Amino acid sequence: MAVTFDTNVLLSATLWDGSVSQKLLFDLIRQDVKIFSSPSILEEYQKILKRDFEFSEEEISDTMQNVLAFVELVIPAIKVDVVKDDPDDNRIIECALTSGSKYIITYNKHLLDLKEYQGIRMIRPEEARAIF
Repeated sequence: MAVTFDTNVLLSATLWDGSVSQKLLFDLIRQDVKIFSSPSILEEYQKILKRDFEFSEEEISDTMQNVLAFVELVIPAIKVDVVKDDPDDNRIIECALTSGSKYIITYNKHLLDLKEYQGIRMIRPEEARAIF
């Protein structure tokens, strides 16, 4: 089984102890579910750590080491133009398509409104916890 986390779920899972996203992350790791990301998702993640959470370069580096311990990186081979209202969200779908993920775990309204794309279901962490 494979899933893709969007940037905000990845942030929640790694920054907020006890969050639903973090509990889901631990559940997925225990069940050996593959969690995929891409360089563009991780670039956005690092940018948000610096801009919104004022992480130092050292803190970002340490956090990235932790993240890279549980995510598998893919270089998306597929480009899509599905999310018209926020084209940056397409990077999440591209990662999921390339990795063969069955689910995109997200709180993003644009992605959730799609519900499904080419067999990939868009679900919230709460729903994912019920599945996994």
